[in-house]
Amino acid sequence: MSDQQHTEISALGEFGLIDRLTEGLTHHNASTLKGVGDDGAVLEYKDSEVLVTTDLLLEGIHFDLTYVPLKHLGYKAAVVNFSDIYAMNGRPRQITVSLGISKRFTVEHIEVLYSGIKLACEIYGVDLIGGDTTSSRSGLVISITCIGDAPKGKIVYRDGAKDTDLICVSGDLGAAYMGLQLLEREKVASAGQKDFVPNFAGKEYLVERQLKPEARRDIIEELDKAGIVPTSMMDVSDGLSSELLHICKQSHVGCRVYEDRIPIDYQTAIMAEELNMNLVTAALNGGEDYELLFTVPLSQHDAIDKLPGIKLIGHITREDLGCALVTRDGGEIPLRAQGWNHMSE
Repeated sequence: MSDQQHTEISALGEFGLIDRLTEGLTHHNASTLKGVGDDGAVLEYKDSEVLVTTDLLLEGIHFDLTYVPLKHLGYKAAVVNFSDIYAMNGRPRQITVSLGISKRFTVEHIEVLYSGIKLACEIYGVDLIGGDTTSSRSGLVISITCIGDAPKGKIVYRDGAKDTDLICVSGDLGAAYMGLQLLEREKVASAGQKDFVPNFAGKEYLVERQLKPEARRDIIEELDKAGIVPTSMMDVSDGLSSELLHICKQSHVGCRVYEDRIPIDYQTAIMAEELNMNLVTAALNGGEDYELLFTVPLSQHDAIDKLPGIKLIGHITREDLGCALVTRDGGEIPLRAQGWNHMSE
């Protein structure tokens, strides 16, 4: 964190800080009638259903400020909430941002964090409509609530997958996890070195996937243009295996995922080899890719096949057949949820 300027937060007070952080905000959505500046925001949604999601990020648990720039953190904190709305086939419209701030942060630090949040809102057309600030004894705490909407009948849940449905995923998997491993490796290497320069050469994509993920609005728009409404959908935040098992459990179905169809970027493969890690395990369980995992009826195979950025990786089966990874040699390995567990120690 840069300390070029030092303005104690106490010098502004809570409301002064909020005024400074939210100065000049503009609205992108007609559903925002009143944003920041009163006891509550005022929203109006017509002919659509409202979606609400919340994420809580804790310093030392979800992020490490040793290598996570505050602007990137703000951007990511907003985008992961947008991703949850897209994962239900909705569109994010508004967010509220609440912060717990320890005394080591200055006004300038929080302004940098907010610049990332504002940038995400600008790019995705989302309104920042309120929030709260308070003091924290345990570092930085970020809580963002996102409100979105979807036309009636178009919301996609986790429990709609059916036997013979196709399993699809956007983008590639495992890169964010490998980016985290790279950042952690360079953090260890920097210990005790004053002018340490991390080595990310040739692996910039991995670092970007970890520090600045993007929500897959483009995939939702492509599906809409093609007239395709998935039968179930989630975003890949905790790992492909975890998310797929959630869908199967809630839909009362089984699945088969094919090892040779899992999309993996070249830099991810190289990093896994360097770290002597199993590449497929990383892709299945790494998490934080924020790609979209969804199912569609078998009858839509040709339509899905024409859409860019989507990979067909398997199919849904009857529940009694269980959930398995089909290996390159045709064997089957039971699918296990080994991704991020938010309640583990």
